[in-house]
Amino acid sequence: MDIIKNLETLIAKGQDNALIRYSLGNEYRREKKFANAITHLARAVELDPGYSAAWKLYGKMLTENSQINDAIMAFEQGITVAEKKGDIQAAKEMGVFLKRLKK
Repeated sequence: MDIIKNLETLIAKGQDNALIRYSLGNEYRREKKFANAITHLARAVELDPGYSAAWKLYGKMLTENSQINDAIMAFEQGITVAEKKGDIQAAKEMGVFLKRLKK
């Protein structure tokens, strides 16, 4: 059975959480369905605002979908979250993406 279908079935059954939403966003990214990815990643960071990996992927998908101002805000928020958690690598990566967008 399809991974996306499995994950969406879990949500339909009431098992909604940030990891499932992140996983769905990542699967939609692989299929280049950026708008779908954005929807699920936005929900992931809503469910768990401290999920730095979700912030990073969210910003990347917003960038891919030409939503540059939203991507900048997502990366800025993600950097703040990552630094608070001590997730230095994620903060550095998002900093690089953010710098590129602001050029």
